[in-house]
Amino acid sequence: MSRYTITITGTVTGKVRSDPDAVIGYDPPLRTYFLQAFPHEETDEPGLWLGTHDRAFETLEDLRRAAISHGYDLPLPPKLAAKLVGDKAAVSGRPVRDTIFGQMLKHLNQPK
Repeated sequence: MSRYTITITGTVTGKVRSDPDAVIGYDPPLRTYFLQAFPHEETDEPGLWLGTHDRAFETLEDLRRAAISHGYDLPLPPKLAAKLVGDKAAVSGRPVRDTIFGQMLKHLNQPK
């Protein structure tokens, strides 16, 4: 399982909040990307936890849309996105360069 720390912001009950210790990653057994943020005040569970069941978010875009639909901004720098796609590819046996996202990253990283 991969885990990377990112900052998530969102509006919860009318208040803008930010969590600089949010975690995003790829969970191979569940075959999904996941996002955890905003520790719950009374439990150990995150207040926002996306990607808890099999194939919940097979693409980063799916995860981003879900975060937005819950009122959260999911800024994903290209380098981090590439790492996440690489993590998924490594466990699936499919090279990153063969994915559509991998081809797009290759194009973006070419000198101009």
